[in-house]
Amino acid sequence: MSYIKAGTDASGNDIKLFYQDLGTGNPVVLIHGWPLSHEMWDYQLAELPAHGLRVIAYDRRGFGKSTQTWDGYDYDTLADDLKAVLDELDLQNVTLVGFSMGGGEVARYMSRYGGARVSKVAFVSAVTPYLLKTDDNPDGVDQSVFDEITENLQKDRADFLQTFGKQFYGVSLLSKPVSQAHLDGDFARAYVASHKATLDCANAFATTDFRNDLTQIHVPALIIHGDADKTVPIESSGELTANALPSAQYLVYDGAPHGLFMTEKDRLNEDLLAFIQEGVTVREPVGTTTLY
Repeated sequence: MSYIKAGTDASGNDIKLFYQDLGTGNPVVLIHGWPLSHEMWDYQLAELPAHGLRVIAYDRRGFGKSTQTWDGYDYDTLADDLKAVLDELDLQNVTLVGFSMGGGEVARYMSRYGGARVSKVAFVSAVTPYLLKTDDNPDGVDQSVFDEITENLQKDRADFLQTFGKQFYGVSLLSKPVSQAHLDGDFARAYVASHKATLDCANAFATTDFRNDLTQIHVPALIIHGDADKTVPIESSGELTANALPSAQYLVYDGAPHGLFMTEKDRLNEDLLAFIQEGVTVREPVGTTTLY
């Protein structure tokens, strides 16, 4: 198995990030969402490398096969971990693709490290620019929603993860966009994560303000969000990210839930490939378009 060292913990033990590295060509780094692991990118890892790309996906600290540290689940540290991946693999001309919580890592890395090594960024169902509702962020999500997540994780993490998985994909009595087998797989992926990491990361993506980070992005950007996302509502995230990055290509998937990497996997793969390889038509504040 392949690991990257991302510093040491308070006891001097190595912090190791597990990763997969498939294909050859310009590199694409996939950053997974909460509370899953890099394995959520199964259908992207099976397709993108077939198109002349080198695709790397890694487990965030505390999740999947990576080291379960006690702390370090703030976005500055997580951006440092992303830098360790890019540096150790010596990647250049990188496209960063962040899903949900991973979109925050993309934004923080771009501001913290000046976009080093990165040529394009993509935000998929991302938590940017700022999820929490505050006086200066009236379209955010009420604190009570995040308090309930914390309470339920502390009460019965297994039950929360199973219930959360259904909302993640828009599963209901009348809608079955994914199979029970897939939900069971996601539960297994989520339950092996550190309890502490699951709690701390939920707090991090709920309370971290990425509005200033987005102002530091000066490379072509793609924003993809489902308008039926009940986990990270588009009004609190995708719409505001698009406003903050007026030159970005913004794609709204009609009727898509949060977990569109699975429910809309073919369309997502096509849109990512078009963005990475062919250039994209982006929106300009004055209403014109430019092809990157």
